[in-house]
Amino acid sequence: MTERPSTPPPAAAPSHPGTLPRSPLTPEQVKQIEISRLKAKALRSQRDADASKAPDAPPNLERAGSSNIAAGQKRPYSATSASNVPATLRDGRNAAPGKPAGFRPLDDIQPARNFTKFVEYDFSKMTDTKGGFLTAEDDPHNRALHALKEDEKPAHMTMKEWERHQLLRSLRDKKAGPFEPSLSVLKKEENKVCRECGSLEIDWKWEEIFGCAICNACKEKFPDKYSLLTKTEAKEDYLLTDPELKDEELLPHLERPNPHKSTWNNMMLYLRYQVEDYAFSEKKWGSGKALDEEFAKREGEKKRRKEDKFR
Repeated sequence: MTERPSTPPPAAAPSHPGTLPRSPLTPEQVKQIEISRLKAKALRSQRDADASKAPDAPPNLERAGSSNIAAGQKRPYSATSASNVPATLRDGRNAAPGKPAGFRPLDDIQPARNFTKFVEYDFSKMTDTKGGFLTAEDDPHNRALHALKEDEKPAHMTMKEWERHQLLRSLRDKKAGPFEPSLSVLKKEENKVCRECGSLEIDWKWEEIFGCAICNACKEKFPDKYSLLTKTEAKEDYLLTDPELKDEELLPHLERPNPHKSTWNNMMLYLRYQVEDYAFSEKKWGSGKALDEEFAKREGEKKRRKEDKFR
């Protein structure tokens, strides 16, 4: 009884969905693959034979000339020497072919055209000429160059000593602390007292400059008499002139640093009751009413000149 032909086995499912299964190799393709395998085997056998004949080849080294060194075997020195370095391998430590022994690859790099005039200076060998100006080191005997500024700390003083010196100078200017004038117990009539309350604790700075014996409490209690006026306020409110304000015998003033800018002139402060006594006296306007009339007159003239200018 003859066997019936069996159904061919189902095709294997593709490994990647959506791709067609690979078709089986033809007899011609199988023959070509076998020929190529035999040629590669023959070439490898020839390279192994050439490597074994080399004088520096180690004994019992399999495939020494091939790129695939046997496991556990060390490569020969000839395989790593500089004579066998491929031309495509570049090492900055080695001289390039055709270059001297001391040549380095970075020597070939040239600066850009815009930087060809750049000069590199050695500042350790340069001398600081201070820009041509004279300094204290140039003339050690010149007092003007060695004169210290008012707020500059001397070189021989420590910071603690300098702070103590500034504190003592401030107390001396204000006549406070140890620099406050002493009081006599035997001659009480010579002691200066406050002109308002009779206190002995007066402001000695004001007494020296303005000749006014007043305590700090009364200065705050009577601001209409003992407040300070600036030079601008005295000129605008009481119509005083610059020569009158500069006369210290007529109107003494207190100088303080300008609060708007330290480089400007010092601010001149006047005592209000002294300015009013002079402005309302017979030497100036005579009374407060006459001062108001003069102020209104000047404002009218100023307005009239302004109208004439734009008429």
